[in-house]
Amino acid sequence: MVKLFHFSDNPAIARFEPRPVGVPSVRPTGREWLNGPLVWAIDDAHQMLYLFPRDCPRILAWATPQSSAADRARWLGPGAPRAAAFVETAWIDRLRAAEIHRYELPAATFRSLEDAGMWVSEAPVIPLGRVALTGLDGELARCGVDLCVVDSLAPLAALWDSSLHVSGIRLRYSATWPLASPQGPR
Repeated sequence: MVKLFHFSDNPAIARFEPRPVGVPSVRPTGREWLNGPLVWAIDDAHQMLYLFPRDCPRILAWATPQSSAADRARWLGPGAPRAAAFVETAWIDRLRAAEIHRYELPAATFRSLEDAGMWVSEAPVIPLGRVALTGLDGELARCGVDLCVVDSLAPLAALWDSSLHVSGIRLRYSATWPLASPQGPR
C-alpha cells in the first residue's frame, strides 16, 4: 500500500480542499486539468522533494537505471547517495531552522501521475495524521540525500542535459536562477 503525504508550514489543516495551482504550468494537451482544483500529494519514496521550507528554491537529482556512470560521478559524487539536493547558501539557515508539517493522507481518492511520486485527488481529503519536522538537513540525510549548498543554482541548469532524473522546485524564488521571475515571489 502506498503512503501519501502533503507538506505544509500550516500545523492546523483539518481538511484539504482541491484548489488550482498558484502558478499554472504549461501542460501537454489533455493534461491541462492538472492546473485545476486538486489536492496534491507525494509518495513516501519521493518525500525528499518536500523536506524544505515552503518557498525554498532547490534542485534534486537522482540516478535511474538509464543514468550513466559519468553523470552519477559528476553530479552525485562518491558514496552513491540516493539523491543530491542543491540549495543556495542564502537558504541554508532557513532550511536548518524551519519547522514543516508532514500530513499523511488516505490513498483512496488519489491517482498517480506516474511522475516522480506525484498523486492528485479531485475530492477533499481529511488527513490521517500530522508530524512536525525540524532539522530538515537531518531528515534529508535519513532519506539518503546529500545536501549540497551552492552559491548559485544557475550552473546546475546543465543537470537537465544529464542522464539523471532532475526536479527543480520553487526556482522562481531563486536569486540566481536564469529563468526566475524578475518580479520575485508571487
